[in-house]
This record gives sequence, structure tokens and C-alpha cells, in this order.
Amino acid sequence: MIGLIGFGRFGKLTITHLSRDFEIYAYDSGNKGDLIRDAGATPVSLELACSQEIVLLCMPISAMESTLEKIAPLLTHPQVLVIDVCSVKTLPAKWMREKLPPAVSLLATHPMFGPDSARHSLSGHKIVLCPERISEERFKKIASQLESRGLVVIESTPEDHDKQIAVSLALTHFIGRSLSSFGADDLLIDSEGYKRLLHILEVVENVTWQLFEDMHRFNPFAAGTRRDFLQAMQAIENHLTAQEDNRGHQH
Repeated sequence: MIGLIGFGRFGKLTITHLSRDFEIYAYDSGNKGDLIRDAGATPVSLELACSQEIVLLCMPISAMESTLEKIAPLLTHPQVLVIDVCSVKTLPAKWMREKLPPAVSLLATHPMFGPDSARHSLSGHKIVLCPERISEERFKKIASQLESRGLVVIESTPEDHDKQIAVSLALTHFIGRSLSSFGADDLLIDSEGYKRLLHILEVVENVTWQLFEDMHRFNPFAAGTRRDFLQAMQAIENHLTAQEDNRGHQH
């Protein structure tokens, strides 16, 4: 049985896929009992959710530290395993190690999909697993279960995950938000390259500002990646400006 904490869009998606094989007891601080039942889980107290063998954390990154402090004394199952699903890994893994009792097994994960892309199926989607404090046997069993659902399992360290995700996720969303702010839209006279730019807009439009801000604020490599990208853009802008100035002088 699984205890799930946090019933947002991703919590709902998790229940949709896991409730076929597991009984899920879900807790959310909001008044969402009916929605939790509709998704396929049983709404319960925080204490009951935390007493399960597997406790799945599905709250925003910004709420994770305070939640860990709250649940630490409630993890009563002798083989309890706590799993997070944050889109950054270095800080959440550190917080879990520091704030949860040493007897609690820990697995940091990042499902590389969301409520829109995996609405109907998990097949072909990636999930990153960072084994923090978990037996090899248990880790392999979980990885095998995920692969049986069609997921592509990637084992990583939290630091390497965050370095790569600072480019593949945080930077992509940064570009998407910038395109939205710029006002990029469908054009009659377009190109394949422009259509691909608009696809980035589609990817980010359903992501909340909170998640967007959190993936930058809590990833130790995001700010440096943004600065490097902006410097590269500025260098290209300087090059074009210099070319335009030269042409002006020639005339």
C-alpha cells in the first residue's frame, strides 16, 4: 500500500496509473476528498498516509522542507520507503537525508513526464532514479516494476541530474517563457524552425509559475546555465550589431 502526500496535477496522475495495482491512501491539506476518490484513491489523514510502507511525496519543491519536518515522526512502518518526485534532486535528496530518521529508506526520483504527456500511457517516458538510502535489492525491484510499465529508467546522482536538467528542462522553460513574453504566435509565413519554437510554447503553457520558479530557484546549476545562455545570445547580438555598423560606415 502507498501513502501519497499532495494531490495536485501530478498527484492525480500518479494515482491514475498506480491505483490499478496498489491501494493508495492520499492526503492533501486542501479539501479534496471527493477529487481524491474520483481519481481512485482513499482520502486519509496525514498520519495514516505516513504509516504506509511506501510514502510518495508529490508536493511543490518549495513546500518540501516543511513537509519533511512534519512527517518525520509519523513514518512508523518498519520498512518505510520515502520517494519524492521533484524536478530537481540535489536539495530534495539532501533535505530527506537530513530531516528523516536514519532507518527510513530514501529514493529520489524525477518522472520526466507530466499530466499532459502521460495522460493515457507511461510507455516510452523516462524516469530518473537516484538511490539515496535504499538496498540494492529493493532498488532493482522498483526499477524493474517501472520498466514493466514501459518507462525508461535512468539511474543518476542528484548532482549530475541537476546539471543536465538545468539545460534540458530549466533552460527550455526559460526560452518558452521568453517566447511567450515576446508574443510569439502562429504566422502564415512561417518555417519549420519557427514551428519548433512554438512547440516549446506548447510544452510550457500548462506549467505553473510556481513550478517554473521552483525549478530555477532550487536547482544549484540553473542560474549559471541561464547566465551562460544569455552571454552567448549577447555575443551573437554584438556580432550582428558590429556587422550592421560596418555596413553603415561603408555607405
